[in-house]
Amino acid sequence: MTATVGAADTDLAGEWAAWHAEREDVLRAPHGWLSLTGLHWLVSEPLAYQDLPGTWRSRDGGADITAHVADGVVVDGAVVDGTARVEPVDGKPGVFVTVGERRVEVIRREEHVALRVRDPQAPTRQRFSGVPAFPVDASWVVTGRFEPWDAPQRIDVDTVIDGLGFHPTAVGTVRFTVGGADQELVALAGQEEQLKLHFRDGTSGHSTYGGGRTVSTDVPAADGTVRIDLNRTTNLPCALSAFATCPLPPAGNVVTVPVEAGEKTPV
Repeated sequence: MTATVGAADTDLAGEWAAWHAEREDVLRAPHGWLSLTGLHWLVSEPLAYQDLPGTWRSRDGGADITAHVADGVVVDGAVVDGTARVEPVDGKPGVFVTVGERRVEVIRREEHVALRVRDPQAPTRQRFSGVPAFPVDASWVVTGRFEPWDAPQRIDVDTVIDGLGFHPTAVGTVRFTVGGADQELVALAGQEEQLKLHFRDGTSGHSTYGGGRTVSTDVPAADGTVRIDLNRTTNLPCALSAFATCPLPPAGNVVTVPVEAGEKTPV
């Protein structure tokens, strides 16, 4: 007997394939997450790092970069000849400094400042062949209910770096049922009014990344209903690189059944 595939399931799989191909294209970008080759925490003393020209130091939540014209260090479109100042924002993407074909991202995490070196020739980028994922299944598309808090709250979570915290904005809770079990997760503010759910589940540390994965929901409806397609659950950058500083899920954000949907641990 030949199994039949409904049009809705075919559409779901096709839309997922296009979405996942676009995500992998972003990862393959010359200065994307796969290009990281180093993470260096700056100190107050000016030092040289890796094979970067000039010296770099942390001061008052920012970085001072000292270089000569011949070093080819570019900040804000200008070649540094002397000392240049960059001021990244805590918890946000960093300020990019150009060094040849590389981009040095100066980041701030709490009071700490670091350099993330992005090199298009990074081995992780050169050997990338895609992110493995579970088969797309319509049963992993669920409807939940978003219950907003009276006001967004800045919460504290741990990160993959011991002793380093992260402070995302939480906006409420999302309740849904999956695998026959009721779930409740703290929802983080996402892009364009979407919600971001960062969670661990029964696959974490086994077939999926141990630090948890994230999924962006649809924009909640006026009555709070929200569509969650767990097939689009993704890894954090730390699953792809040892030089990222990813947050861990909010306390208690654990789905009580294995979510065999979305991305698996990269190989």
